[in-house]
Amino acid sequence: MTVAETNTAQVIEVKHPLVQHKLSYLRDKDTPTVHFRKLVNEVTLLLTYEATKDLRTEDVDVETPLEHGMFPRISGKKVAVCPILRAGVGMLDGVLSLISSARVGFIGMYRDEETLEPVEYYAKLPADVAERDVILLDPMLATGNSTAAAIRTVKNAGATSVRLIAIIAAPEGVAKITRDHPDVQIVVAAIDRGLNEKGFIVPGLGDAGDRLYGTK
Repeated sequence: MTVAETNTAQVIEVKHPLVQHKLSYLRDKDTPTVHFRKLVNEVTLLLTYEATKDLRTEDVDVETPLEHGMFPRISGKKVAVCPILRAGVGMLDGVLSLISSARVGFIGMYRDEETLEPVEYYAKLPADVAERDVILLDPMLATGNSTAAAIRTVKNAGATSVRLIAIIAAPEGVAKITRDHPDVQIVVAAIDRGLNEKGFIVPGLGDAGDRLYGTK
């Protein structure tokens, strides 16, 4: 997987040709909802591969058809994946296709369109989230306010290992997370130019939730 490190190793921008190819179709305003959903799933799967490359492993005794051997498996309580509602749910299957044993939590956030500040309206996390590596999912890291609040939610629940997978980020959002949560790794497909006057990422791909679910 080819990556470009931006500023620090905390931020990984995945430049793999497959990721960038699929991302170009996500950006296209004429890509229909059914294809948009499929592409989000595929891009998330590829980003998950990169985001989990440093998960802790331990050697276990395995009997192959020919002999015993010691082979690595992910250690501990493994993974909790937490999409940020609603758009993050569109990324969930991409992660679960690789980590089928992950526990799933949900965090409901929306952005006040006037203040751009986050409002949490729902949070349901695995009871043992403190013992798991947490992967937060949010397609668009714009101002970073909602994502930073979601990170605080899982940390307040005891999580000590947190990483974020986003599809597109703005420099403003990246700066917010690296400043407020310097221990959280960010994995993205692209860091775009910035935010417009309404707080949307440009050039971006529009409203990810609306495009995933066919709403306006």
